[in-house]
Amino acid sequence: MIKRYLAILSLASVFAVSAMIPSHAFAAGRTIECKMRFNTTSWSAIYQQMKGAGVVSCANGTSMRVRSAAASVGLTAGKSRVNNGVGTFTDVHSIDDVLGSYAQGEANAGLRKSGSVQVLTKGTVSLALSGSSQGIDLGISFGKFTITRLT
Repeated sequence: MIKRYLAILSLASVFAVSAMIPSHAFAAGRTIECKMRFNTTSWSAIYQQMKGAGVVSCANGTSMRVRSAAASVGLTAGKSRVNNGVGTFTDVHSIDDVLGSYAQGEANAGLRKSGSVQVLTKGTVSLALSGSSQGIDLGISFGKFTITRLT
């Protein structure tokens, strides 16, 4: 029951952020399918911090190594890691569109191994993250998730 409540709360925060996007931001054009494979580690105690790395690959054959980081605040505590996570991007016109900061709202209730799903937005680009996490996480937080090119 708690997991269902937290999932609904997390999705509600995503819809609230999405509603703030101006309608003219949805420009027509050809999009490409891009996915990200990643690993992360995180800790939280009111302030939550996550760091990770991965690879973004697009259907047009382009790819790049990336670093991810997140910082958020809320009522949260724990320490966890995600191995072999997957992110799916929407409304991408160039691989460079995946770079930048995404609005993040998260609700967690996990002990040992648990699954996680999160939807993030940056303008018209959305990122759906999924993965199996190991560790302990409990709480709700809001912040930003940033993807940068790994050089």
